[in-house]
Amino acid sequence: MHSGMRRRRVSLHLKRYGEILAVLVKYGFGDILSRLNIEKFGLFPFPLKKEPHGGALHAKLSGWERLRLALEDLGPTFVKLGQFLGNRPDVFPPAFIVEMAKLQDAARPFSPSEARAIVEEEWKRPLGEVLNDFSQQPIASASIAQVHTARLQSGDEVAVKIQRPRIAETIATDTAILRHLAALAERYLEQARAFRVTRLAEEFERVIQKEIDFTIEASHIGTFRRNFRTDRRVHFPRVHSNLTTRRVLVIELVCGTKVSDIETLRAKNIDVGQIARHGTHIVLKQFFEHGFFHADPHPGNILIRDDGVICFLDCGAVGIIPPSLRYHIGVLLYGVVSRDSERIVHTLMRLSHRPIRDADSLEYDIAEFIEEHIALSLKEIRMEEVLRRFGDIIIRHNLDIIPGFYLLMKALVTFEGVAYRLDPSFSLVEHIEPYVRRLVRETPRLKFLPYDIYFTALDTASLIKHLPFELRDIVRIIKSGEMRIQFEHQGLDPIMGKADQLVNRLVFAIVVASLIIGSSIVVHADIPPKLYGISIIGLSGFVIAGILGFGLLFSILRNRRM
Repeated sequence: MHSGMRRRRVSLHLKRYGEILAVLVKYGFGDILSRLNIEKFGLFPFPLKKEPHGGALHAKLSGWERLRLALEDLGPTFVKLGQFLGNRPDVFPPAFIVEMAKLQDAARPFSPSEARAIVEEEWKRPLGEVLNDFSQQPIASASIAQVHTARLQSGDEVAVKIQRPRIAETIATDTAILRHLAALAERYLEQARAFRVTRLAEEFERVIQKEIDFTIEASHIGTFRRNFRTDRRVHFPRVHSNLTTRRVLVIELVCGTKVSDIETLRAKNIDVGQIARHGTHIVLKQFFEHGFFHADPHPGNILIRDDGVICFLDCGAVGIIPPSLRYHIGVLLYGVVSRDSERIVHTLMRLSHRPIRDADSLEYDIAEFIEEHIALSLKEIRMEEVLRRFGDIIIRHNLDIIPGFYLLMKALVTFEGVAYRLDPSFSLVEHIEPYVRRLVRETPRLKFLPYDIYFTALDTASLIKHLPFELRDIVRIIKSGEMRIQFEHQGLDPIMGKADQLVNRLVFAIVVASLIIGSSIVVHADIPPKLYGISIIGLSGFVIAGILGFGLLFSILRNRRM
């Protein structure tokens, strides 16, 4: 039975592999797949370079547009993959990022009977014992789950988020295939090695595995509720923990108007400008005070209650900013606000895992960017443009900054778009300034000199704080005998080559001289056989020594070196 199930899984895996390859060929990526030597695995019924579904159909579309359409055709895992990669402007070009932002995370609803079966399987009891008025049609349906409304026996209205049937198995199969494709790409494609696609595939697998565990989302909601327990401007739905499992999430049903429905908000006499301001402060508080933020604050995840309270939904995707990274991001944004290119460069150098080869060139690019914006007031600066330019500079100088930085940047840009639709005069930079000032303990009256002194003092204090630990590690390495000192020489190769040549000639000359001396001894000893009274062995030695000696002389004369 066990072996039969295993064969079935292998069969499904191969079938899914073939489906993925077929879709990629359909959208014109057969030539790339052929370079990966996919055909040798026997997964495809015809040559990959041929496009049986008509490659001309997509001839007018760009490569990134075709890739987006292919990901949408391939289903939930690949839609999530595109969204995940769209958060990495350090790796992929702007055109790719723009296309991935268009991916639609929506799917056809699965049947109410399947939804009921999943809930009852998770709860180990009939749904009717817990819920009344379970809706036949979902109020939302996405690639991972769909949401139904219901009423508890206590009378509380709830939203029940139910994972799609067999989605965990689908994701496990797809991510295994992605890892294999990534390994092949790194083996055969130089560009894939530069992008380190195997690391991206592993990182994506970790992210999506967390997303299909609803107990993690419940934990996120609990953290947000604790962080904002005294803030009356925002509300996160209450979780019914006793009914929440890995595949079912039960939360308080929140009623309100989508933040994008501006006309309805105004008809309800809700101040949309105030919503933009309050929402911005809530988002910035998550970034700069809590270090724990909603990573996808798009309009579909934000509702406005009739009393003007902002409600954030779908907390599965979050970002975490450690205090040190929070500090550096604050300094970076403060450098933008104060037009301090040197501070921006210094901070980017601290954030990057790779050394910066040309700091002067990086500072020039930053200074050029600041010069373009120096005449603008804070109200006129759009954070989307600032971060887009930063992304271009990061790619150009091959900086390696941790992914959490880009997740924060994307969340900032997403909410800026929401706020700008609510209030066209809105300026995110104006709202950021007091937060970053407070973060770096800078008062509005102090300018560059105290600001530099303060940061220098902080850096020195950090060095002194960590110095004992660093010295202890060095002593431990020395005592354990693990210390290694490496020297790198440059420009010695020609000298080493000449030295090798000199030694070879010297050895050759010694061999010739030895032959001559040995032959002389043999001739003098009168050892037979003889030719005209001379030992043939000794004579042969003289001949060989003569040939070798003339060869060495010819080599020296040919190279014009005596």
